[in-house]
Amino acid sequence: MKMTAAPALRVACTGLLFLALSTVGLAEGGAKPRIVCSTTQTADLAREIVGDDMEVICILGPGVNPHVYQPVPGDNRLVETAALCVQNGLHLEGKNWMQTLARDNGNKPLVTCTDGVQPLDLEYEGQVVKDPHAWFDPRNAALYLNNILAAVIEIDPAGAARYRARSDLYLQQLRALDAWIEKQVSRVPVERRVLVTSHDAFNYFAARYGFKVRSPVGWSTGSEIGGGMTPERRRLVVKSIRDFNVPAIFVETSVNPKMIRQVAGEAGVRIGGELYSDAMGEGGSAGETYLGMMRENTLQVVFALVEDR
Repeated sequence: MKMTAAPALRVACTGLLFLALSTVGLAEGGAKPRIVCSTTQTADLAREIVGDDMEVICILGPGVNPHVYQPVPGDNRLVETAALCVQNGLHLEGKNWMQTLARDNGNKPLVTCTDGVQPLDLEYEGQVVKDPHAWFDPRNAALYLNNILAAVIEIDPAGAARYRARSDLYLQQLRALDAWIEKQVSRVPVERRVLVTSHDAFNYFAARYGFKVRSPVGWSTGSEIGGGMTPERRRLVVKSIRDFNVPAIFVETSVNPKMIRQVAGEAGVRIGGELYSDAMGEGGSAGETYLGMMRENTLQVVFALVEDR
């Protein structure tokens, strides 16, 4: 795990972090230290570690696409009050906006959750980049958890035993999740394990559980999938879906589904359901936590691909 005072400065000693806590995280009448996270997934993992001992705030809300997010003045005010900042990394946060916020608001300590992950390659706009969606493999989520844990202990070593105890429980849950997903996926015949979604978010899930991933020609990672869709591009998208020869394709909660549904109709393929991708679900929904998000995605995929309707 590598914790930086963004973008490249390392925190030299724990004493400096205690100073940050005393001047920022504990500024208002002994308020709890504040952790500011970029994405819903990282925030959920942080909460599992700190419980009620620290306050965890997420910049992005449910369904918000981190690739295209543009920080607002309120984000700066949040980061100013942080004892620790947390980001996914691997450029999930488009133009490294979380790193910039941490740097520009007092060089806040910044932990990058994907440190230590073996990244998969992803083709994006004609170039090979590292796929940032690593949390879709529960083994990588365990790495995320351990990276956050190390950073939290560094800013509050007195609470280390509690943080480790919570993390131990959650690591057991991640191992159980991994085994459960394998069991569910075993119901899908190998020839049907083709996952067609609107953008390449599920490569780690696919690599772990034996799926092929397809993202049709011209489909965007942006929030508006129809942007720039010419008649020729649309024809290619429809043809590519037909060529995949799958019983269902999937829309994503962080991508506008209108164009996807229209294209699916033209291609003669049904929508297998919505998948949580770059963000988790609304509070109170089945996908409001990482475990719930992974559970519901797995059920959507499995039941759509094993059933003929």
